[in-house]
Amino acid sequence: MDVKKLYETDPEFMDIFEHFAGDEVIHQKGQELDDVTRYMAILATLLGCQGQDAFRFILPQALQVGLTPVMVKEVVYQSCDYLGFAKMLPFLNIVNEELEKQNIALPLPSQKTTTRDNRLEKGANTQAIIFGDHMKEAWKNGHINQWLADNCFGDFYTRTGLTLAQREMITFCFLMAQGGCEPQLIAHAKGNMNLGNDEAFLRKVVSQCLPYMGYPRSLNAMTCIQKAIES
Repeated sequence: MDVKKLYETDPEFMDIFEHFAGDEVIHQKGQELDDVTRYMAILATLLGCQGQDAFRFILPQALQVGLTPVMVKEVVYQSCDYLGFAKMLPFLNIVNEELEKQNIALPLPSQKTTTRDNRLEKGANTQAIIFGDHMKEAWKNGHINQWLADNCFGDFYTRTGLTLAQREMITFCFLMAQGGCEPQLIAHAKGNMNLGNDEAFLRKVVSQCLPYMGYPRSLNAMTCIQKAIES
């Protein structure tokens, strides 16, 4: 689907949407984000709500404003833990197609920092940094908790290419955009705040992503931020 064709077939809609998403939202006083952060959040949100055509349309803009190919790939890779391989795969193909179109050699440089021997330890330590020291032992509460530590956090969160705070932000976006994950969204709102992504920042992220995921999930995300503060 060529989104650009909509300017010919649906000019009135595109005029409304472009004014709202491309002007009003971006410049709303007190809700502004720098371009790299805003586009990173939008890409993660489009992954979360499975907006493949919109992702394909936005991706070149994200690369143009300063997201590196490594940053984009890391956003997509990490989404596998929160969306599953089946939902992540089409987006990975879209990214590869765009990078090849721009003559960027693949594969990109490795961002890996763990081994099969230390991924559990480093993953649990990363969980503890985000959520508190009690997480160092949480992996012992069952095999899925162990996978969460060694795979989600040990394999992915420990990678370079994105900061830990950026990784928590995109996780927040994955969860809020797919919906139905409010308990996890509250937990990761708290995790974001622990890393310095405070309430005001998270509300800006929701605001900047609203045009791409709609009002219901945006309002739910705002509620989850408030619950994270109160818990």
